[in-house]
Amino acid sequence: MASMMFTDCSSSTTSRLIHLYNRNGVFLPRPSVSQFSLRTTASTWRCTLSIRSSSSPSAIVIDGKAEAKKIRDDIKIEVSRMKESIGVVPGLAVILVGKEQGIRYLRFNDDPSVHGVLVQLPLPSHIDEQNILNAVSIEKDVDGFHPLNIGRLAMQGREPLFVPCTPKGCIELLHRYNIEIKGKRAVVIGRSNIVGMPAALLLQKEDATVSIIHSRTMNPEELTRQADILISAVGKPNMVRGSWIKPGAVLIDVGIKPVEDPSAAGGERLVGDICYVEASKIASAITPVPGGVGPMTIAMLLSNTLTSAKRIHNFQ
Repeated sequence: MASMMFTDCSSSTTSRLIHLYNRNGVFLPRPSVSQFSLRTTASTWRCTLSIRSSSSPSAIVIDGKAEAKKIRDDIKIEVSRMKESIGVVPGLAVILVGKEQGIRYLRFNDDPSVHGVLVQLPLPSHIDEQNILNAVSIEKDVDGFHPLNIGRLAMQGREPLFVPCTPKGCIELLHRYNIEIKGKRAVVIGRSNIVGMPAALLLQKEDATVSIIHSRTMNPEELTRQADILISAVGKPNMVRGSWIKPGAVLIDVGIKPVEDPSAAGGERLVGDICYVEASKIASAITPVPGGVGPMTIAMLLSNTLTSAKRIHNFQ
């Protein structure tokens, strides 16, 4: 078990959080975004690189790394202002559980120096994950997975105290690139409690018309070809091909997985759910992998923790 405090958003703090979050195909501290299986051929996992001519169309690259840095810089200023004004530094407790360990986490709920609690998942099989997440104080649930926070997210006219970090980061990128959501057709691939479901709820709150593709969806490519906005979060390398994409669509790729590449250092490179080379010729905007959604997830976690500290101490 570990507790982390941050006085700024230094590269060391961010890199430690990235280590926690970058797991098993999605930028999250979870084993999987969803149990997603489609009938595919072996070519699904390979995306052939090609050289685009200067006259070929090219999608705008949605630079999550750059936007996340802007957010972290703003957070650093606010943390300094808070420290100077009331002597409080936002505190984030990250709970890590080994196979032979128990959990002594309840003290974080009552610890005034801790403003956010993040439980590293998955938990050992003998520990009830739902009970653990329910036990985290809703006022410190900076991961946004407490059932009351999710319930408020799902209800019209209600606002959660915190929104799950990765879906929040996806929507923030759309806002920062001035991509209109209202009235658009949005498709989310994956229905996990961690990304797919809250992402769909957020898009719905933004007045998009939302469809969700999951492991039982028939002919998913027919739905994706209707999407003005596509968010994919299943951790299946290059699953979404160019033929799945509506011309001019905006693509947010949450997946991240290593694939074999003899030309890359270590013989592997990271790719997302969306075949970038094919999609970037058709879409109007696309997040890269890595450097898209991942850095925004960390930035949203830090932002949620700062928000919690301000709320607890009534600091404006």
